[in-house]
Amino acid sequence: MSTANQKPRGFLRRCIFTTDHKTIGSQYIFLSLAAVLAGTFLSLLMRIHVVWPQAAIPFLGAIKPEDYLGYLTMHGTLMVFFVLSTAPQSGFGNYFLPLQLGAAEMAFPRLSMAGFWLTAVSFLILLAAFFVPGGASQAGWTQYAPLSAVPAAGPGQALGTDLWLVSVAIFCVATVLTAFNFIVTTIRRRAAGMTWMRMPLTCWTWFVAAMLSLPSFLVLLLAGVMLLLDRHAGTSFFVPGGLLVSGRAVAGHEGGHGDPLMWQHLFWFFGHPEVYIAILPGMGLTGHLLSVFARKPVFGYKPMVWATCAIGVMGFGVWGHHMYVSGMNPYAGFTFSALTTAIAVPSAIKTFNWVATLWGGRIRYTTPLLFSVGFVSLFITGGITGPMLAQPALNLYLHDTYFVVGHFHLIMAMAGTFALFAAVHFWFPKMFGRMMSERLGALHFWITFLGAYAIFMPMHLLGAAGHPRRYSELTGVQYLAPMEPLQRFITIAAIVTMSGQLIFLVNFFRSMFRGKTAGPNPWECTTLEWSDASNVSPVVQRGPYEYDEKDFKFEI
Repeated sequence: MSTANQKPRGFLRRCIFTTDHKTIGSQYIFLSLAAVLAGTFLSLLMRIHVVWPQAAIPFLGAIKPEDYLGYLTMHGTLMVFFVLSTAPQSGFGNYFLPLQLGAAEMAFPRLSMAGFWLTAVSFLILLAAFFVPGGASQAGWTQYAPLSAVPAAGPGQALGTDLWLVSVAIFCVATVLTAFNFIVTTIRRRAAGMTWMRMPLTCWTWFVAAMLSLPSFLVLLLAGVMLLLDRHAGTSFFVPGGLLVSGRAVAGHEGGHGDPLMWQHLFWFFGHPEVYIAILPGMGLTGHLLSVFARKPVFGYKPMVWATCAIGVMGFGVWGHHMYVSGMNPYAGFTFSALTTAIAVPSAIKTFNWVATLWGGRIRYTTPLLFSVGFVSLFITGGITGPMLAQPALNLYLHDTYFVVGHFHLIMAMAGTFALFAAVHFWFPKMFGRMMSERLGALHFWITFLGAYAIFMPMHLLGAAGHPRRYSELTGVQYLAPMEPLQRFITIAAIVTMSGQLIFLVNFFRSMFRGKTAGPNPWECTTLEWSDASNVSPVVQRGPYEYDEKDFKFEI
């Protein structure tokens, strides 16, 4: 008997340690919700400290510069790993990949369960770093060596960094298990008639993101183990010989020949595919929703699929553009620059196809559509600055400034978040049997959309003026004083935008219990998750986006 036909008894087995892909997907989503609340709170503390460095925060007091660096490290880690990597892929992917493929369950249900609980343990270990002596790690979410490789380098670089590395290592194991499960499920568990070119775009992007996750997270796992060995076993993978900390040679590494740049190469070999791991599911969902709410087929379905695959392949060849300031050989820099510029081509194909999908459609203005259009807007705006940063001559000036902060927050953080909001509103009826409020959803969209631009567009101006990122305050740096009004505007915009997220939380939790009862297919979609074939094996006879002028009827 398959796992899907078994009915586990008891609350723990049915709701906690379950192998049901829907429950596991929901667990991931609520874990990511906890992570995004923690990460957003940390970003609020950072914004307050930048503008009002002497302000006393209730229960925390005045924030010290070293506390700011700890908040920055943990904010980036929470958002990149536990929100942007977890919610779109492990959360919505676990829940809806089998449903959209016509499968009864994931290929390896126990791997799904193990992946979630490893992720949850990783999350708790990371949060524990706040409460150990010295506090959370202060080396940034990139953990650049040799700072991160020497426990005596400063506060936060002892047990806090050890917990960071252990947390990320466990997260890597969980992600590799999940990626393997996604790949096998997509290859082996498709329903009869579900050919590769009949898969929804969401399934394609989950599949390609899993293919990216498998090697990239394995590399990060091995790099983290090497860094732990440098810290506690006397190895010198990343610690050069003769390194001085506070005027003293680092004990145990006197004869070492470690290379700190090797950590950067290993980290960014993971780090840039991670950008596409976070954003590809959003791309797939955007194409999916634009077709649904324009009531017409996706424009250029096959080019969209091949563009997704091209992004997956080319994503492994662009990591070096993060390292132009490291003294890279100019010929290597030119190669990475050319590859980075080239990867904009499949992204542009997707963008033009999104616009063409909307063109001439019978558009239904729903909250999921608003967030999908917002995704396209933010993706274009953030993406325009990508080719600029791909040029070594410009990057050398802009690299360590707020320009980069504005760029990656628009194209990765905000665009990715808008895709998550679209997914929540779109699949909420399927998950909870109720509809979210369209009025509250639209209000939340406009506050968040305008807020995103009000926060991150001015950062490009700060960067162009030479404002360094990671500075905890502006006092003592004379040339930064004229930029204080712009920083204050960004902080006020951030506070308003963060406050606007309360609307989403109220809408989400209220709708779970008091929302309007949803029909079996409230959006009139053509993909299998909305069919009534959950207990039978469907036979797919058409593509996923075959809309026409006739009244829609679900057929499989």
